[in-house]
Amino acid sequence: MKLDKDLKAPHFRAKDIYGRIIDLNDYTDKKVFIGFFRHAGCPFCNIRVHSLTKVSAELKQKGLEMIFFFESKEKVLLNSSFHNEVSPIPLISDPEKKHYEAYGLENSALKSTISHISTFVQTAFKARTLGVPMHLMADGESINTIPAEFLVDKGLFVKEVHYSESLTDRMSMDKIKAFADN
Repeated sequence: MKLDKDLKAPHFRAKDIYGRIIDLNDYTDKKVFIGFFRHAGCPFCNIRVHSLTKVSAELKQKGLEMIFFFESKEKVLLNSSFHNEVSPIPLISDPEKKHYEAYGLENSALKSTISHISTFVQTAFKARTLGVPMHLMADGESINTIPAEFLVDKGLFVKEVHYSESLTDRMSMDKIKAFADN
């Protein structure tokens, strides 16, 4: 079930790939961007992670924290130098997708297929240019996971919800920056 704005964000407590315990309750007095991505080799997601990490220091200065989820197993993420460099942003491995389910993420073969047919070549070229990983799925990952992003305000209330309609559809950076500014 998809989340609605102004509801309390579903709680999670999980170890990130760097060994830190990330408890959403520790963010009660902060603003948080929570991003749910596909697998470690997904160029669509890795381009997005790349762009978010580039502005993370600026957003953190404004009081916005970030937490990223990937459906890949921890060992797959740890074997990726790109994903290891995401720190200090917490990166949580959720191969069982229990947090994906709690946040209402969608699986859609249709959206995934249309995205791959219509934008994969350009996305692959951009990923190669940026030097972000791009490879087939590994152990248990899904080609049908559709990303989602959430802005959570102080008090842990969801203020913005963005369920992607395609693999290139993401919350605007302007909206994220405006949320950080307020």
